[in-house]
Amino acid sequence: MKPRLQIHYEERVRGRLKEELALTNPMQIPKIEKVVVNVGLGEAPKNAKLLDSVVAELTTITGQKPVVTRARKSISNFGLRQGMPVGAMVTLRGARMYEFLDRLINVTIPRIRDFRGVPSRSFDGRGNYTLGVKEQMIFPEIDYDKVERIHGMDIVVVTSTNRDDEAYALLREMGMPFRGQQPVLLEAPADA
Repeated sequence: MKPRLQIHYEERVRGRLKEELALTNPMQIPKIEKVVVNVGLGEAPKNAKLLDSVVAELTTITGQKPVVTRARKSISNFGLRQGMPVGAMVTLRGARMYEFLDRLINVTIPRIRDFRGVPSRSFDGRGNYTLGVKEQMIFPEIDYDKVERIHGMDIVVVTSTNRDDEAYALLREMGMPFRGQQPVLLEAPADA
């Protein structure tokens, strides 16, 4: 069964974007290619247990086992040597990507305290959107009692377009709650 957000994209968002952006070729319609969730830990070389807990938390949040990222070169001021673990990251594609985005947009982001919308200036100039999360506690999958240390993470949404305005229109139609915008409500699939 397809994820709810993927059905929403195929049935509604593609048509709206084609009209709004005045595209003639259906292959020009922007789409989300992947979502990368990254956690950087400066204390990972000193505390291996902390890295293990971050890997477990990322697995719980994304439903996919993360890759441990390692230092590319030695930096003596930070006490880093080449090859030391410094964080973890997950790259989501396909159904897992749509499931994660659906939970992020509709469940997780509204749980942020004093939430007024995500910033619309976080595009990188090439159609990719980066969202920084200050603590992993906003995800409902995380058990508060098992958290060893509160840490943040970066969530990067990579789109097929290289223009920020097209990527903004895509994410807005997908339901991303930008500041000053009315939220787009998803409908339940007809067979559910």
